[in-house]
Amino acid sequence: MRIGTADDTSWRDRLARQPLFRGLDPVPLGRAVDHWQRRIVEPGAHVVREGQDGRELFVLLSGEARIVRGGMDVGRVAAGEFFGELALIANRPRAASIVAATPLELACLTREGYEAIAVEVPQLARGLLEALVTTIGGRLTEVTDAVGQLLRERSLPRRTHVDIVLDTTRRSVRTGTRVADVVPERVGGELVVAALLDARPVSLTTPLTGACRVEPLTTGHWEGRRIYEESLEHFLLDVASTLANAPKLSLGRSVGFGRRVQIDRDTKGDVDIDDLARRLREAMQAAVEADRPLHSELWTVEEAQDYFRSVGAPETVALLETWRGETVPLASYGGAYALRFGPQVVKTSLFTDFALTTDAGGLLIVYRAADTDEAKRVMRWREQVSGEEERWLRALSVLHVGDFNRACINGNVSQLIRVAEGFQEKRLSQIADRIASDAERVRVIVIAGPSSSGKTTFIKRLKVQLEVNGISPLHLSLDDYYLDREKTPKDERGEYDYEALEALDMPLLGRHFARMFAGETVRSARYDFGPGRSAPEGGPEIALGAGRMLMVEGIHGLNPAIVAGLPPEAIFRIFVCPLAQLRLDRASIIAPTDVRLLRRIIRDRHGRNTSAADNILRWPSVRRGERRHIFPFQHYATAVFDTGLPYELSVLKVYAERYLLEVPQEHAAYPTAYRLLRLLESFVSIYPDHVPPTSLVREFIGGSSFE
Repeated sequence: MRIGTADDTSWRDRLARQPLFRGLDPVPLGRAVDHWQRRIVEPGAHVVREGQDGRELFVLLSGEARIVRGGMDVGRVAAGEFFGELALIANRPRAASIVAATPLELACLTREGYEAIAVEVPQLARGLLEALVTTIGGRLTEVTDAVGQLLRERSLPRRTHVDIVLDTTRRSVRTGTRVADVVPERVGGELVVAALLDARPVSLTTPLTGACRVEPLTTGHWEGRRIYEESLEHFLLDVASTLANAPKLSLGRSVGFGRRVQIDRDTKGDVDIDDLARRLREAMQAAVEADRPLHSELWTVEEAQDYFRSVGAPETVALLETWRGETVPLASYGGAYALRFGPQVVKTSLFTDFALTTDAGGLLIVYRAADTDEAKRVMRWREQVSGEEERWLRALSVLHVGDFNRACINGNVSQLIRVAEGFQEKRLSQIADRIASDAERVRVIVIAGPSSSGKTTFIKRLKVQLEVNGISPLHLSLDDYYLDREKTPKDERGEYDYEALEALDMPLLGRHFARMFAGETVRSARYDFGPGRSAPEGGPEIALGAGRMLMVEGIHGLNPAIVAGLPPEAIFRIFVCPLAQLRLDRASIIAPTDVRLLRRIIRDRHGRNTSAADNILRWPSVRRGERRHIFPFQHYATAVFDTGLPYELSVLKVYAERYLLEVPQEHAAYPTAYRLLRLLESFVSIYPDHVPPTSLVREFIGGSSFE
């Protein structure tokens, strides 16, 4: 941009004839024009930048400019129009960038120039201010009418105040008040990251438009913690999109305490991982200090698809092909927009305790800096034992939900299911072959995994594969070695903790193992869950003779204490869990814990008459037990079996939607049920008839040939 020379006089006459000055006295106007500056802007250059400070009003004398917000064109400025009036009057940061589409000729009035006019020609300054305010009012009316027509519904408020209930207190607030303005920033020391509006999780930027009950949602609640972690992941990718010469990034697998961040293969090149991590850390810290707000917007499906095509995100374009709504919620912290599948943290200054590090040749975002070492350990272990997950998803060409939905619509469901099941069967046979190849030493096969991992079906299928190899293993369940209920330890809430190692009769188990390995025939234990009674010799007889193997199953199977005293080379440990999951897009990935929860809801509703609501409330306790007693020992596994199937959520959806809809809105489980329902909306349904009877999915929906 350059300022015009003093002998450029014709532009002053053209400025005085602009629509902005229509109706003003031409005599003092001629004097006031001297306080304006002429500026020339070349095509592609910025006149002003989004978020930039500045107190200047611009009138476009000739040419055309683009209005850009969040990297997307949202409008045009033509000759005779003006912009920057709010910056001049109220010192507001620029709401959008103005970029020259053609050579521009502009007239600029600075705040100092306006104040000089106010002193020299006060009546003209007042007239100019009235003209600006009138124009702003007209634009607001146009925007309001346009939005109302766009949404095709009664989206405009019909009253000035609404009644809300917060902490049992009823109060009246102005319609449109943000949720953030009525809830505290912290509750009990925990950060408030969202709110429950009549039990539905919403962002703190949500306007209040009707009578409702409002509850703060903090990081102390499992849904609040999820919102914080997913927002932090989005923040990372958002900042990465603004870095010069940075490769494209996408979210990878979870490591419990954080998440792997992948560098896209087509842009990876010779990336210096350490330098990239350093630049990202610095940029994220700068954004935290700048306290950038979350921009949440609703776009039409067509607008969103155009945007994601322009930024090279075909997986998001594909997902939007089956989008159910007329509008798409998007969010940004000042960088690239991303699909918003739920509430997000409303400002960057709240991301105060995270770490971005490198390990195993990749990036790792850690939710709490204190967990960095543990997160690295888990990531290294995962890299060693489960590198094939993404490879076989890539082979299926279904890395993303949009790809999968497209395959369903194109009639490729049966083939996709057959290939997915074939991959899993092949992996299972490879594990059986490993065991058989070392049959002279392996005597005990230990199988463990978290709740609803599919252990029951896995064990039965592994047994078949072992028998193909000439091995007929004996079975022993650790659940049969529980202590009598009154001897079971209790957790911090005073409830029986069946997931604690101390709930097992370890001395009895040790004696039985010792006798089996000594060649004795042992009558195993049995536990009756009804009365909670142990029968130390109530189970079947087991004789671990020459060439026989014992298959031991239970949540503590990977804990070395279970097989203490046995030769290490005699133990083959298998960790069973759904691991590889489809991505919604590069910024959102399906959590394996959600898959397991949906499996558990369906199975227990079918077989145990347990409601979805009760299962959801029990889930945090189940997860705590897993973190204490299973995941700390997963690195002892000799082999890992991924029980996840890329098609299963489309099958589970058929059952889960009904069971989740049974959760009452006033129930404490409703926020999770609501979120899971929203998740399932992204998938095309598949009828269970397509699922083979030997599939792991059958363990949860019924109809398994192993039942």
